[in-house]
Amino acid sequence: MKIDKELREQFFEVVENQIKSNSPPETKLTYNRLSLLGYNDFQIKQMIGQCVSVEIFEVAKSGQPFDEKRYVANLNKLPKEPFD
Repeated sequence: MKIDKELREQFFEVVENQIKSNSPPETKLTYNRLSLLGYNDFQIKQMIGQCVSVEIFEVAKSGQPFDEKRYVANLNKLPKEPFD
């Protein structure tokens, strides 16, 4: 579906920007850790993108600002999914 592909590309862009800017640094650390575990670029960006989407959903749902601590905790759970 075209919308799904466009949305995925937007999440991937967020992940790439976080890695390039090293902000938060845990995104790049997570990318490198998952790469060492044998995951490819697409898989890693997809997993980190899930963490981004969970955080966006929480912000939208609660009206609270971005919670970097929660985001990093979800990154640290990978490759386990960041939601139950």
